[in-house]
Amino acid sequence: MSNFISSYFTNKQTFSFEIFPPKGELSIETARTLVGELAKFAPDWISVTFSAGGSGNSGSTVAIAGEMQEQYGVTSLAHLTCMGASKEEIAERIAELKAAGVQNVLALRGDRMPGHEIVDFRYAADLVPQLKEAGFCVGGACYPEGHVECLDFSTSIGRLKAKQDSGTDFLVTQLFFDNEYFYRFREACDRARIKIPVTVGVMPFTSVAQIQRMAFTCGASIPSQVIKRLVAAGNDAEATRRAGIEFMCEQLRDLAANGVDGLHIYTMNRPDVAQAAYDTLVDCGYIHA
Repeated sequence: MSNFISSYFTNKQTFSFEIFPPKGELSIETARTLVGELAKFAPDWISVTFSAGGSGNSGSTVAIAGEMQEQYGVTSLAHLTCMGASKEEIAERIAELKAAGVQNVLALRGDRMPGHEIVDFRYAADLVPQLKEAGFCVGGACYPEGHVECLDFSTSIGRLKAKQDSGTDFLVTQLFFDNEYFYRFREACDRARIKIPVTVGVMPFTSVAQIQRMAFTCGASIPSQVIKRLVAAGNDAEATRRAGIEFMCEQLRDLAANGVDGLHIYTMNRPDVAQAAYDTLVDCGYIHA
């Protein structure tokens, strides 16, 4: 039975979550509990991130992605990075994913890290043909403000077109805090004849440190409305948490009203973030409970 995510966009706007696999204090038992909590909201799929570079959680990515389908009936989207990997190593990961029953993969280059130089894959688009040949539905990442390593926005759009041409079935955006960047990005995609569905990723801010990290690692612009809310919250961690979720919900309402293909919530492994997003999207009619 096929559960290709690409087919979900045919007659509806999609709704999905992302979680991190077990690492550090997050045990696989906790991750299973988290998936159970998120499954209650009936998302179209849940994506599971992948970390290369020795973090030791790639096996957990596959295990959780397989289990959520088996135990909860929720379609999984497993992340797969190719930086520093050979075609043979990717073939081994593909075999693991297929053995776990995973049918959807988000093809990513991965972060540049010492000791992980280019082997067989320079860009994520180079990974897509091998995944398509193996029978996967393949998603790709996209960047409403342009890729952080790409100074020219038109070049970033050109590389995105290459992802589509390589066989990518759908796209998931990097996070952003100003919806206008997404609307401009969508217009640029139309001009470049990028026609595959784009689901929009949204994450709540949690602290000044997180915002600074996002700005430098993702290239996300920080609008004045975010800065003002952080200033108003001061050193109150709980007030900052509430402000971040409220701002995320405002983003979601606006995006839902502007006809996006899908909405993808970076939950940060927090059920309360998922709950707030779900309630907001039910309230505005994007989701029918």
